[in-house]
Amino acid sequence: MRVLYDFGIGFYAIVLWIISPFHTKAKLWIAGRKKLLNHIQQTIGPGQRPIWFHFASLGEFEQGRPLMEAIRSRYPSERIVITFFSPSGYEIRKNTALADYVFYLPLDTARNAKKFIASVQPKFVVFTKYEYWYHYFNELNKRDIPLILVSAIFREDQVFFKWYGHFFRTILQKVSFFFAQNMDSVHLLKAIHIKKAGLAGDTRFDRVVELPKQRRSVPAVEQFIDGNTKVLVAGSTWPEDERLIADCFLKQQDWKIVLAPHEVSTSHLQELKSIFPEAIFYSAFSTHAPSTIKAARVIIIDNIGMLSSLYGYGRLAYIGGGFGVGIHNTLEAATYGLPVIFGPRYSRFQEAIDLIELGAGFSISKSTQFEELLSVFTLPEKYAYASEKARAYVQEKSGATPIIMKYLQAQKLLPA
Repeated sequence: MRVLYDFGIGFYAIVLWIISPFHTKAKLWIAGRKKLLNHIQQTIGPGQRPIWFHFASLGEFEQGRPLMEAIRSRYPSERIVITFFSPSGYEIRKNTALADYVFYLPLDTARNAKKFIASVQPKFVVFTKYEYWYHYFNELNKRDIPLILVSAIFREDQVFFKWYGHFFRTILQKVSFFFAQNMDSVHLLKAIHIKKAGLAGDTRFDRVVELPKQRRSVPAVEQFIDGNTKVLVAGSTWPEDERLIADCFLKQQDWKIVLAPHEVSTSHLQELKSIFPEAIFYSAFSTHAPSTIKAARVIIIDNIGMLSSLYGYGRLAYIGGGFGVGIHNTLEAATYGLPVIFGPRYSRFQEAIDLIELGAGFSISKSTQFEELLSVFTLPEKYAYASEKARAYVQEKSGATPIIMKYLQAQKLLPA
């Protein structure tokens, strides 16, 4: 099985190399790894023994952020190295003040893992959620470097729990401790004889619970809304989400839409303009007359990094991705007390399941269901119930970071 694993890793890299001239993210992925190991070796001085955090992409970075902030605050002399697998994480956070060094993660081969870990020499390592690399985990294990998984979540249908999953179970066995999001994950691990696991929750709650206090004002959006209370904030949307929103909301003349698409490429923004012809772009806001702004029903946020503040302007939130690989972050909206609406593919996201059970989350697959929800939320008592449940859920679920910090201190990985 290891031979197949190594073949798959190599094949993945070859495919990205082939498509890189035509695909921006693939191009960044390839370019970011050229002479990377030499660069890392020359950048990190000997004897620093930093803490290494690895994130697949931007969402996982947000899960690790509360723990990094806690370490930075309490132990300012500790060095932190961050690696990303995806360009979307690296390009946005490569200058984060939370790290001393930020790199792409070299491809998971035995040679790369050995050279990377020899160069970095981490005192301990933190991975998040569900990214497991055989050679890196194996090399850390051989060197007795502690590796913890935070916000870990497992499902029974994953390969680790299948009769043919022995090789992948050996990867999990290299982890020093799993901090799981739910007890189902803890039980699944114990069923395959991995006992170093416990419930901590999702560290993202510790981040999002603070967002309303840290929220930045966005004057352009305030001017666009102009006191209107019926505002939908649609975040991280994909084309199918956007078509559904258009089908529903073009009939709802009294609603305004703040639309923050997942992809802000020129071609996609042009597609959005064809779906919402009268929309105005955030980047061109100052070029419009006040009368045009007041009459506009849609503002397209054609940059990144603002979404967590934008939810504070909404009455309802639509979270994109539910017609593709899975929904994006529902918690950033829920923390403001917004009922959250999303597409049908949410089963891998515990928070979405929880919000639905609480009556604060709603999955839809067609525009008529969207219209029905809008009708329901015209009733003040229905809206107030969903809003309070969303806000309370985030507040009640926070607290994972102190649990993890206590473990790190107890294991003498950080001073008590």
